[in-house]
Amino acid sequence: MAVPTNTRLSYNTASGGPDRAPGIREDLSNIIYNIAPEETPFMSGVGRSTCDNTYFEWQIDTLDGGNDNRQIEGDDANVLQAVEPARVGNYTQISTKAVQSSGTAEAVDFAGRKSTQAYQMAKRAKELKLDMESMLLELATAPAAGDSTTARTTGSVGAWITSNVTVGTVVDEDDIRDNMEQCWKAGAKPTVLMCDGVVKQAISALSQSVSELRTAANNKSPAFVVAAVDIYVSDFGNLQIVPNRLMPAETAYLLDYEYWDIAYLRPFMTYDLARTGDSMSQLLVVEYGLRSKNEEANGKITGWAPAP
Repeated sequence: MAVPTNTRLSYNTASGGPDRAPGIREDLSNIIYNIAPEETPFMSGVGRSTCDNTYFEWQIDTLDGGNDNRQIEGDDANVLQAVEPARVGNYTQISTKAVQSSGTAEAVDFAGRKSTQAYQMAKRAKELKLDMESMLLELATAPAAGDSTTARTTGSVGAWITSNVTVGTVVDEDDIRDNMEQCWKAGAKPTVLMCDGVVKQAISALSQSVSELRTAANNKSPAFVVAAVDIYVSDFGNLQIVPNRLMPAETAYLLDYEYWDIAYLRPFMTYDLARTGDSMSQLLVVEYGLRSKNEEANGKITGWAPAP
């Protein structure tokens, strides 16, 4: 059917914007949808402490047991050289995010937020935590003192773990067993295997028996497929498989969260920077370092390229 002559329609592309007649208000939601990931499993799992210097230290120790200790009756005591705790340390590093908004940007009415400056600062805070998670998990970043032209660097998880190391080629269950045995012999009890999404899927694919169709006993609930490994049960303890988008590729860390913490020289702080004109500027800053309380409590698997 044809539209009667002179009927008013909402369509008028000549003015008023695309497909909108003059005077029709925009329909813009006051909700801002953001799907970007913001999880930081490592930082969320480990402890938090403080430090009082850019280089902070702690002590680690071990036991010399399991030796042939049979003595002759009546013999003099065999006094061994005492082994003192080892002294280790790490540097703090500084991470920042800054936002600057004009006076006009703060005055106008933005959809979904009262203050564009506050909204952007909230985003920067989440981004800063993602930056921290990524740097802390790096594979080979050694501690560095820095200088007037080079930033200080805190030693990363991958650089700290040097004792219980397995070098693989593809994701292999034997590598997990080998690394867990190394940890167990050292007295360690890791409870988390952290990896990226590619390695996580490869671990789930190791056991074909995991992928099976299951139905409820009453046959009323919908059937579902289990095709993932979330807990790995080994001879030396259970590992929770934790995927982390910010993990180094082809790598897995076997972690005991109890033996890590993040030491803050300066916790998260926001500073208002001096105005130089018709704008406001704020700086979000944090200064922190990674404390590996004893690296032998953890394991590392590298070279885990996904199977072709």
